[in-house]
Amino acid sequence: MQDFILLLILLFLLAIVGWTVLKLTMAVLKWLALNAITGLLIVGVLNFLGVTHVPINWLTLLILAVGGVVGAFILILISLL
Repeated sequence: MQDFILLLILLFLLAIVGWTVLKLTMAVLKWLALNAITGLLIVGVLNFLGVTHVPINWLTLLILAVGGVVGAFILILISLL
């Protein structure tokens, strides 16, 4: 009986930890997606207007996701050099 109660407590604590990890992961992914979309909009508009030409590939997308607007301006400055 005692083992069953300990198992239930362990499963409950494990469920709480799993829920917390899932919630934090989703928050980070949402933040990265918002940064990437914002950076892509800035780079896309400037590419469309002909101000600069920044190729969109996995590396630029990663820089935009982590850096957001600052990452977009860094990529634009690098492309202008």
